[in-house]
Formats: sequence, structure tokens, C-alpha cells
Amino acid sequence: MMTDIKGFSFAAVPAGFKAPDRLDLALIVSDRPACAAGVFTTNLFKAAPVIVAMEAAAGGQARAIVINSGQANACTGAEGLANCRRTLEMISAATGIEASEILPASTGVIGQQLKMDLWQQAVPQLAARLGSCGLDDFARAIMTTDSFPKTATASLSLQGGQVHLAGVCKGAGMICPNMATMLAVLLCDAQVPVHVWQQMFRDAVAQSFNRVTVDGDTSTNDTVFGLANGASGVEVLPEELPLLQQAVTALMGDLAYMLVQDGEGATKVLRIAVTGAADDTDAEKAARTVGHSQLVKTAFYGKDANWGRIVAALGRSGAAFDPAQVSVSICGVTIFADGAPTPVDADALLKEPLERTDISVDIVLGQGKGTYTLLASDLSHEYVSINADYRS
Repeated sequence: MMTDIKGFSFAAVPAGFKAPDRLDLALIVSDRPACAAGVFTTNLFKAAPVIVAMEAAAGGQARAIVINSGQANACTGAEGLANCRRTLEMISAATGIEASEILPASTGVIGQQLKMDLWQQAVPQLAARLGSCGLDDFARAIMTTDSFPKTATASLSLQGGQVHLAGVCKGAGMICPNMATMLAVLLCDAQVPVHVWQQMFRDAVAQSFNRVTVDGDTSTNDTVFGLANGASGVEVLPEELPLLQQAVTALMGDLAYMLVQDGEGATKVLRIAVTGAADDTDAEKAARTVGHSQLVKTAFYGKDANWGRIVAALGRSGAAFDPAQVSVSICGVTIFADGAPTPVDADALLKEPLERTDISVDIVLGQGKGTYTLLASDLSHEYVSINADYRS
């Protein structure tokens, strides 16, 4: 996919980190210093590239992003940190960009040291490929168990002209970001103050990537980068900031949906919407407990409207509510209300809706104005097969 976004170049090469002739090393370069934002895993075992990227992003400016697949460089100690910094020095030497302006990320198996000899061979090729690759090439290079590359683009007409957004992400398993292995990059060519960009970016992540789950696992490597380089020449006026916020959030939302859609072995995307909670925190507790429940997830994989698993999950979620005031609907069919099943033939009414990919689960707790929506995948036999063989 070629994009209209201004001032960014892409490169991707096969370095042989896991398999020959497979794209596994990718680079994005801005032709000028860009406002930088980053949101990172809350896992205490932070991968070496997460530690290095957190330091680099703290300054609010960057020129490049480099991502490798095949090796996570997580739990690799001082050697892993030194190797990560050495890869940035290699890229700096090949591109002329300061190492401190390059944001790294990695994905793959935890505990393996980077294959530095392969990096040494691949980096000159990577630099030579800059500008000859597109967003899809970048997306393919950062995939692990993903079944398809995940990209999205958007444009926005402002008073000063048109600005463009482009996003890419990877992830299918170990997905429950809290900011799986989930990596994402969002690019923007608008002129926007760095502090505004960073807040906008964090708010968008909270409304998108942090509202999805595949398996409840938060990775050591979860990273979302955002660069806004101003190359369009269009300044975002203060009154236009809400428009840009909406566009950034919507683009991240599209990418986050793809993560769940591509959950390892997933066949369904569950949109779990909780309303009527005492507060938003309780609503989130309820939604996440339902979305993480293996029994709920397997029921939907089996196209079984087993509402008992949903209410059981609600009851142990820690959210405060009166069971007699709870209602649950699946695909618009209310199957549980006022503490009891409704007098409908749920199996018959939901037979066709449960064949669909997108399934809505609406839960009303009857306590207050708290709300939360979570995207979750179902759980299939294929998930076990993929993860049982992940290192082989």
C-alpha cells in the first residue's frame, strides 16, 4: 500500500532472523524531526527495545522507527540492552540519523539474544531500500503469527489544507495491551505542538488498543509509536484539534479491530458493551471479566448462546451491582433480565446471528452512568495448536 502521507519513507528486508526470504526487518524514516509519542507495556519485564525506546521518546522528538520480528529481545539482560543500542548505531551509520532519534521495537520469542551478525548484514540493505517500499511491506516485516498485514490510512481536510494519517500494527496472540505481542505505529503529516500530539496520542490509545483482548496476556514488548512530522505544511488550528483527535482515535480503532479479528484462530469479534455501572471503573471490570472468560469465549466459538457463562463472569468481576437489576442481550436479543432468563427461544432467535463474525454483547448493570466497551475474540482449537507449537 502506497500512501499520500508526506515526508515518510519505508523500507523492509529479509534478514533471516527466523526464516529465509521472509521480510523481518523494517524501517520508517521521517525527512525531518517529528513530534514523537509512545505508549508502552505495563509488564514489569520490559523488553530491551521498550526500555531504550522509552528513553528516546521522552525527549518528544524522533526521526525513525525500526522494528524486527523473530526475536523479542526480552528478558535478555545487559547484553540485550547493549545489542539493542548497537543496532541503532548500525542504522545511524547507514542513514546519517542520530541513534538517539531512532525508536526501536522487537517481536518474537522471549529470551533469545539478537543475531547481531544478521543485523550487520541486513542494515545496509535496509538503508538502501528506503523509499522503495510501502506501508504493506512494513506491515509484513513485523508480523509473527499474524495471518494478514494490518494497515489503515485516512485523510482530513482542515482550513490550511489536507493532512494524512497512516497506521500499521501487528499482533494476533498475547494480546491484552495495558498501556501482546502488540506493536503499532501511527504517522501523521500535520503540524501540531508536541505536547498536544502526545496527549492526543495517549487518549486515542486508551480508547482503542487498550480496549481489546485476545487472550488476556500483556506482552513484554507492547509498544505504540506516533510520529507527526508537519511535512504537509498544514498547521492544525486550536479549534480543529478535536477533528484530528477523532481521526487519530478512529484510525487506531480500525487497527485495534484487526488485532482481535486476527486473534490466533479467532472466528468472532465480540463487542462487549457495559452500561449502567456505578462508575466507569466498575464497567471496565465487568467487560474485561466477560471478555477474558475462556468459557464465554469458547461458547461463542461454538455458536452457543450460553448466557449463564456471561452472568457468572459478571458476578465474579468485582463490579458492584444488584443481580436482580442486570440484563444481558446478545445481537439485540435480550436473553436475561431482572435476575432471570427471559421467556424467549434464545437458541432459535440467535442461530443466524451467531454465524456472523461480529457479535454484540450488551450488559446493563442498573447502578449508575458508568460505561465501557471492550473488543474480544472467541477461543478456538486453532489457538491451542498455534501456541503449543510457537517455538518449533
